[in-house]
Amino acid sequence: MGHENMDVLRHNLSAVYGEGKGQRIYKGIQDIIDQYAQPPRSKRWVDQKDVMLITYGDSVRKQGEAPLHTLKVFLNEHVEDTIGSVHILPFYPYTSDDGFSVQDYLKVDPALGDWEHVHALAVDYDLMFDAVINHISSRSDWFLNYLKGAPEYQDYFIESDPSVDHSSIVRPRASPLLTEVAHAEGRKYVWTTFSADQIDLNYESEALVLNVLEVLAEYVRHGARYLRLDAIGFLWKQLDTMSIHLEETHRLVQVMRGMLDEMAPGTIIITETNVPHKDNISYFGDGTNEAHMVYQFPLPPLTLHAFQSGNAAHLSKWADSLEPTSVETSFFNFLASHDGVGLRPVEGILNDDEVQGMVDRVKENGGYVSYKDNGDGTQSPYELNINYFSALKQPDDSSAQAVARFIAAQTILLSVKGVPGVYIHSLLGSQNDQEGVDQTGRYRSINREKLDLEALEKELEDAASIRSRIFNNLMERIEKRKGEKALHPNADQEVLFLDDRLFAVARTYRETGDELLALINVSGDHIELPTDALKGKLEGRPFKDMISGTAHSAESAVLKVEPYQAMWLKEDES
Repeated sequence: MGHENMDVLRHNLSAVYGEGKGQRIYKGIQDIIDQYAQPPRSKRWVDQKDVMLITYGDSVRKQGEAPLHTLKVFLNEHVEDTIGSVHILPFYPYTSDDGFSVQDYLKVDPALGDWEHVHALAVDYDLMFDAVINHISSRSDWFLNYLKGAPEYQDYFIESDPSVDHSSIVRPRASPLLTEVAHAEGRKYVWTTFSADQIDLNYESEALVLNVLEVLAEYVRHGARYLRLDAIGFLWKQLDTMSIHLEETHRLVQVMRGMLDEMAPGTIIITETNVPHKDNISYFGDGTNEAHMVYQFPLPPLTLHAFQSGNAAHLSKWADSLEPTSVETSFFNFLASHDGVGLRPVEGILNDDEVQGMVDRVKENGGYVSYKDNGDGTQSPYELNINYFSALKQPDDSSAQAVARFIAAQTILLSVKGVPGVYIHSLLGSQNDQEGVDQTGRYRSINREKLDLEALEKELEDAASIRSRIFNNLMERIEKRKGEKALHPNADQEVLFLDDRLFAVARTYRETGDELLALINVSGDHIELPTDALKGKLEGRPFKDMISGTAHSAESAVLKVEPYQAMWLKEDES
């Protein structure tokens, strides 16, 4: 780092903005670094103990109490010793999209609490903040000042002529790209990639760039260890291009990385790009200069497909194709989130009939499907909107089967290379919230239920409830994961093709030599697997399933895997 890092930062700025403008922005960044400098974190990277809980600030509520305080009380009571990282989804004042249309980046939504509540959480947990910096609310001060004609805000947003051809632009939504607004100078059209309430920011503006970079610095000052760059692939716009993943966007992410490496060493950048795998991993840069982590978007739909079909072939083939990551990068894995299950990441992996099969099953299970505009008058499924537990259910399931299948899916999440992110409604065994959809009219509300703390704790105390069974199973599994160095985010991963009904992955942590073989049955079948099929993994040695505690002798000829059973097998040295 040091001078070399700053030289690279300066070079990126000059490449995007030219020498003069780039130099002015560079000097502004130096001022930000000086003002917000933090001591290096004692833990600079992640390990197998890092598991992230994903939650809204008010996912758990208690009447008369600030939700962020309630969240801390709940976490400290139930998860603190097992889960040490928390992604609080946007907790700023907002006007739509459940927080992703931010009205003021530097305030806490008073309906949730204040900065003191966030700081209190940061004492006990490594926090991830959202940097929703592709767009801002149409009722933000920035945009309102633009509409009034305030000179300093006139280049903060992207104006465009609706008569110009915009057909090359990649659209993640079916809504219009341009939105007509009433400006002090008359009617204008501004760029709105996601909705009319989410006005895209103009990164050609020198003032805008420095303002956004200072927002990131403020987030670190307020306790963020992780910064999630929301919708970052759309950051730079240019007509006659797809306006996604442009070189300027990558260079600006590298600028953010360079500033944070100098200002607050140990801050981790995660890029959120719900796109095909090749584009997604491009945000690793050269493995040292861009994102530390990228979301592993193919994992949720491929895992869902595996359990819906009882066949892990596509999931295994995809996992086998993953390139090694550098020692400074890894994947951020998840199955469920505040959004639905994206389908774009399986383009080229699943065929149209397989995707349609998933769409049909989701609808049968009470979910919805969101569509995107293809630019040629047609639409395609873009996202499955359903709670993940509900998505996995099958007709005539017993509750025991449904729970076992769900826990098996979560074990895939905990077994593959990367840092696992567990959505709060997965941890708590929630199901479809149809009432939420009815109230908001938005499909994504099906998996954004607000839980009453008292009612939740009663369910968790009931050992027979689905919530209690899922919560206790998952917490126990996460705790066991923390003790397995072979599940380090940077441990090697080798996929074994043993049986299409099994997802099998061998993990090896080279630094210590720790090895573990994860086997997950994605089907309702009883499988008898000859141990000689393990291809040298544990063959001829006594081994033990770290999940069940079952020991197997060196002479074991057959390994029996029950329906939806998950195993973590390692050599038994006891």
